[in-house]
Amino acid sequence: MLKLLIYLVIFLFAAIPSVYSEEKPDLDDEQTFIIYWENDIFANTDRYYTNGAKLIWISGDLGEFIEDKRLPAWSAGAIESVPLPKKAVKNIALSLGQKIFTPKDIEKEELIEDDRPYAGYTYFGIGFHSKTRKRLDSLELDIGIVGPESYARDIQETVHEWINTDEPKGWNNQLKNEPALVVAYEIKYRLWETDSGDWAEFDVIPHIGAALGNVYTYANAGAEIRWGYNLPLDFGTGLFRPAGDSSLAAADAKSPPFGFHVFVGVDGRAVLQNIFLDGNTFTDSHEVDKKPFVADIMAGASLNIKNFRLTYTHVYCTKEFDDQDEAQIFGSISLSYIF
Repeated sequence: MLKLLIYLVIFLFAAIPSVYSEEKPDLDDEQTFIIYWENDIFANTDRYYTNGAKLIWISGDLGEFIEDKRLPAWSAGAIESVPLPKKAVKNIALSLGQKIFTPKDIEKEELIEDDRPYAGYTYFGIGFHSKTRKRLDSLELDIGIVGPESYARDIQETVHEWINTDEPKGWNNQLKNEPALVVAYEIKYRLWETDSGDWAEFDVIPHIGAALGNVYTYANAGAEIRWGYNLPLDFGTGLFRPAGDSSLAAADAKSPPFGFHVFVGVDGRAVLQNIFLDGNTFTDSHEVDKKPFVADIMAGASLNIKNFRLTYTHVYCTKEFDDQDEAQIFGSISLSYIF
């Protein structure tokens, strides 16, 4: 199965047309800072993937990754070997994130064997992006920890105390501490677009990728359709998936002073490993039988005003494990600032 997924991803990568040229586009030194928050409170629930938060900084455009002087000198050799297209504009992204997972019934202290394990995941990520006006290649490395040292329990219990809601009582059953590593690669391609300058603007942005690690191992593919006024020349709206959640401007693109659009999208995954369902990799822990094929279906709206962008995404997730009662719905808010 693993070889089949690898061959499928390689084939699909190769099928995406090349859009790199000898011409070197202009570089833009504007940086971007993004705040993400995802929570199922938008569906009036408190279960499964119940909270996520992430901060992302994205560098200005670079001719080569090593042009960013904030990178330590000792990293130059490794960075130069990053396997991304060379004839394109580069960006580097740094991120810090956390995800929290719980079963459906958080008021039980005892282990609920047929429901999702309690789990927390806190991580640091570094992303390398290579882009033209039509295509974005992203490689991301996430390093962190799953288990009590993620401090997910502390955060959820504190927040629930602040807002005076049900106390999560089953955290003694959470996954054990385990170092976490994920390497992910994803391609986004601005396939179809109009340039009418009015409310009829739309575009289609398919993507394909894969992730490998003890947290996630999967192959994924999907697409997003956007419609609105003054569509940003970027690569769409991302959720919290490795290498897929940084909205980057295309090469030679400037953000419009004002714009608004709505969008729909889907991401489907063939999953070999999900530590939050399969349990700890190196020791016994609570686990459930995961489903090998899952999908996220999303819809939302985005508003651009000068250097700010506010985006809300409503997400429907298909069932992820066999005994899951129903699919999950959550909301995602992101606020980005270009400076």
